[in-house]
Amino acid sequence: MTTPRAQGAAVVRRRPKDRKDQIARASAEAFSAQGYHAVSMEAIAAKVGISAPALYRHHASKYELFRDAVLALGQQLVDCTDFADTDAEGEPAQTLDRVVEALIDVTLANRESGGLYRWQARYLHGEDQSALGDQLRMVNRRIQRPLIAIRPTLTSSQRWMLSAGLLSVIGSAVDHRVQLPADDIRALLAGAASAVLEAELPEPADTVDRPASWRIFEADTGVYEALLQASMVLFNAKGYPETSMAEIASAVGIPVSGIYRYFPGKCDILATGLRRAADRVSGRLSAILTGLTEPGHMLTLLIEAYVATSFANPDLAAIYYTERVNLTRVDQELLRSVQRSTIDAWMRLLAAARPALTKTQARVLVHAAMALVVDVGRLVHYENSAYSQACVRKLMEATVFGTGG
Repeated sequence: MTTPRAQGAAVVRRRPKDRKDQIARASAEAFSAQGYHAVSMEAIAAKVGISAPALYRHHASKYELFRDAVLALGQQLVDCTDFADTDAEGEPAQTLDRVVEALIDVTLANRESGGLYRWQARYLHGEDQSALGDQLRMVNRRIQRPLIAIRPTLTSSQRWMLSAGLLSVIGSAVDHRVQLPADDIRALLAGAASAVLEAELPEPADTVDRPASWRIFEADTGVYEALLQASMVLFNAKGYPETSMAEIASAVGIPVSGIYRYFPGKCDILATGLRRAADRVSGRLSAILTGLTEPGHMLTLLIEAYVATSFANPDLAAIYYTERVNLTRVDQELLRSVQRSTIDAWMRLLAAARPALTKTQARVLVHAAMALVVDVGRLVHYENSAYSQACVRKLMEATVFGTGG
């Protein structure tokens, strides 16, 4: 009697044809969720279902795997908008709509991993940073080319603000886990993107200086506050994992041992800084609304205060997105609770101001507006001028209120 496989014969395991794709997706999702430094080759190998030595046959190092994952995401943005280079004879508005649609599709397809190029790309080496920059500049220019035809009076800096705002609004979908049917979130992001592109940015001569906003941590109010302030600056400049306690102590002018009088360790500094900042911002914004009742006006005032505070504290504005992966699970949940409370307050105001929106839709738009402050703030290097802040306010208002809002 014959059998399909002789007894005792070795079972031949064939490598799946999409193994490289599996590795790319698993690594991108792991780096996005946990940060570059927290992910090991062994963890990625286990996620794919192979051994670490097998993974090393594909990638020589963790950095190589990380670099390939980041640049592959950037390349998807480039590839999905390739048609814009050959669509010069097409109707500009239609081309722009197609670009927006393509970017939304790619973003939603990579919702679990898109945070990698948005918030972890700082760990790319110089030449790889340049490669990612080239990819993003190409996508921005493909947005701007039809925009020039549609709005020829825009200045170069205004075009860059609008294209950066567009990419931020769309990209914000990877920053949260708010659930909506795919068609609903596509329509919502497309509407917000359209409102951003149509926003009438102010002219420099038309903006009025406002009183300087407050610093959340003041280095001259004591060692405790000075440690928090110096740490946030260093975490933003170098990244949390690559900042040493010795560097923090040196920035404050105390011995390393002096830090431990206030904090058990570096992670406690990060957790305390982010949580206290979120608490203080929430309290400050709530105080602004005392005695007010009109939802749209209240939200406009919140936006103004939020932009001013973010520009006065650029380190904290970025760290929330880039370094929260380094917190313990307990501290991450505590921070989420504080942030969720702020998002809830904004969401309720927006839903009241725009009754056609569901609360879930309003929540998505609030997330988009808050991320926009960081993305456009980086573009203008957080230049704390009345004009820069006025432009960001206008883009936030367009995002939450829609066209003509």
